[in-house]
Amino acid sequence: MSISEPFQQSEPDRGTWDDVRDLPPSAKLVAKVLEYNDTMTQQQIADESLLPARTVRYALNRLDEENVIASRFSFSDARKRLYTLEIDQ
Repeated sequence: MSISEPFQQSEPDRGTWDDVRDLPPSAKLVAKVLEYNDTMTQQQIADESLLPARTVRYALNRLDEENVIASRFSFSDARKRLYTLEIDQ
């Protein structure tokens, strides 16, 4: 990159449902739960999916590796993160 080129911070490419297809069943379930419920905390996902918290954590990590979820800190409780499904159709 030369000095004359503007600095562009590119966003990572979003994943697709094809990326989710090869993931474990728990990650697929978490993706579907997030599809039907816009934004959720990890505990809300565990309650909705009936999966253990550890399994939900693993599934969220796998979905994050495939760039199909976004996470941000909760404004109401900074100890929690909010997860949203971000898949290109």
